[in-house]
Amino acid sequence: MLNNLNIFYKKKILIYGLGKSGSSVLKFLKKDNEITTHDDEIKVTNKKITKIKFDYIIISPGIDINKCNLSKFLKNNSKKIYTDLDIFYSNYKENNKITITGTNGKSTTAKILYDVLKDQKVDVRLVGNIGNPILLEKKVTNKTVFVIEASSYQLEYSKLFKSNISLILNISPDHLERHKTINKYVSAKFKLVKNQSKKDFAILNIKNFYIKRELESKNYLPKVIKIEKNIDGIYLKKINNQYFKTEGNKENLKFILAAAKILKLKKNLLFKTLKKFKGLKYRQEIIFQSKKLTIINDSKATTFSSSVSLLKSLTNVYWIVGGQAKKGDKLLLSKKNCKNIKACIFGTNKNFFISKIKKIMKYESFLNLKSLVKKLSLEIKDDKNTTHKTILFSPSAASFDHFKNFEKRGEYFNQLIKKYINV
Repeated sequence: MLNNLNIFYKKKILIYGLGKSGSSVLKFLKKDNEITTHDDEIKVTNKKITKIKFDYIIISPGIDINKCNLSKFLKNNSKKIYTDLDIFYSNYKENNKITITGTNGKSTTAKILYDVLKDQKVDVRLVGNIGNPILLEKKVTNKTVFVIEASSYQLEYSKLFKSNISLILNISPDHLERHKTINKYVSAKFKLVKNQSKKDFAILNIKNFYIKRELESKNYLPKVIKIEKNIDGIYLKKINNQYFKTEGNKENLKFILAAAKILKLKKNLLFKTLKKFKGLKYRQEIIFQSKKLTIINDSKATTFSSSVSLLKSLTNVYWIVGGQAKKGDKLLLSKKNCKNIKACIFGTNKNFFISKIKKIMKYESFLNLKSLVKKLSLEIKDDKNTTHKTILFSPSAASFDHFKNFEKRGEYFNQLIKKYINV
């Protein structure tokens, strides 16, 4: 619990943003501190806030200090800005923390690692972007291990947070509407490594251009474990899980095996866990499979890079793509990688996707997702060719043009499939 050795104790604190993260901070700090709250969504603004001299300002990950209501005030007080990660670290310094970040695969890798540790009888908690808000965990002991999924938004404003083991899975242009440049985005991710000591470990995918460049340009203190080689075929045979056949999921698996080695986990239990892992909802999730047709719901794919590895592993694909395009996103897919892929394009930014896709594969654009699935169902029913086909819903775009989040988008796609393709 909070104590007088903690910097967030008996202080005057502003909590900015009252979503999941901000609400958990309020619950955690309110007993021992003088708390003021503010949320841009609440129309009535306390004008006195800017006159108060706060000791600390805790901002939620979704707050962009360049675009929020109290932007000028936050910029003038930038040294006082901290995050829920910092509060967490101040209270649980001695606990073992494994933090995962990257552009793609964070949630899946975090969940696999959580399952692995749980099956090894470790008191493990899955927190951060996935699972519980980090400050809501109960009955924490010195032996509790935290598996933390951290986004660039969370890391950007954190000042104290440190992790014993950090994993950076990959980096490709994303969230540039917030970070402005790829270099600032990379810097936010690498805060994880920058804050580590010589006793800590950083597991990094050095085949990734941005990670390799960052590592070569600066000296970092932790022991760097480089992910570069392919997985030993013997391991893949022992795991024998269809889920780990795609390149993206093999990459995630490499990180798990590297972390397991550092943690000295029992291999027999490790392979047992990996063998039964089924994946997360709306992340390369197989929702239907027959001799003739496979349907994959990958609604979580919000950038081209998150779709490409799966596309490369498939043939005869109807690729459903579109939505709110990400600033600076590039499709790094050559014509030779497109084995009979037809793009079915929908959403607000159809012209953006057409411009990226038209030179490398056939495409058709649709008014909306409903008309797309309806037409696709008829095409498949009328097709006399017995060659196996795949419908891949991997939008490579944010969902906010028509949906609250990728989960709602994924749920809607499943409903359409059930209605029109009768699976």
